[in-house]
Amino acid sequence: MPIKSYGRGEAPDVHRWDGGCTWVAHPEETMHRASHAVATGDGGVLVVEPVDVVGLDDLLAELGEVSGVAVLAGLHRRDAAAVARRHGVPVFLPATVAGLASRVDAPVEVFEGTLPGTGFRAVPVLDGHPWSEAVLHDPASGTLVATEVLVTSARTTGPGERLAVGPYARLQPPRDALAGLDVERVLVGHGPPLLADADAALDHALANSYRGIPGYLLQDLVFMLRAGYVALRD
Repeated sequence: MPIKSYGRGEAPDVHRWDGGCTWVAHPEETMHRASHAVATGDGGVLVVEPVDVVGLDDLLAELGEVSGVAVLAGLHRRDAAAVARRHGVPVFLPATVAGLASRVDAPVEVFEGTLPGTGFRAVPVLDGHPWSEAVLHDPASGTLVATEVLVTSARTTGPGERLAVGPYARLQPPRDALAGLDVERVLVGHGPPLLADADAALDHALANSYRGIPGYLLQDLVFMLRAGYVALRD
């Protein structure tokens, strides 16, 4: 199985949940890149870090009219610009990843605090190069969107972990930023959405970040190094 597949996905895995959906464009790739569409409550739809797939516009139309595309992690431009241009909407960048603006071929809006037109608040969690990221949290729905710093994919979690701090942040888990958030679901950038017992899973992921390193490394150190190379190369 390839670490990363290219081009539009033709047979995505789609996960529907109350108020949105998640799709994995290329289920065959081991990076298991996931994208999300979230209804904003006013008929709009926020698309988060899309990897394009055949039939995506029809999938999004089930939720409403696309009102914006968001990129939250410094290495996750993906197909955000293409989807934004297709729908005539801007790409929203949290201030933490504002440096991406010059590399996005679409209108860009940089924001701090609440993402315009939504109830999502941006919370910075990684502020370095190349690992920069903000998460989005909606207190009303309990939705947390964390596309790099949290993972669910079997190749990026350790034994017994439903949710884990991403491999490149395990030594710097964002406990202060994420502790105390009301979380009903977690949407990640690598792996399926976590839709049940999300609060407990998040607490465990943050508390177990250091202790889980040996198990994760024993499971797949080679994959982590190869995935890091692919991410930096693109």
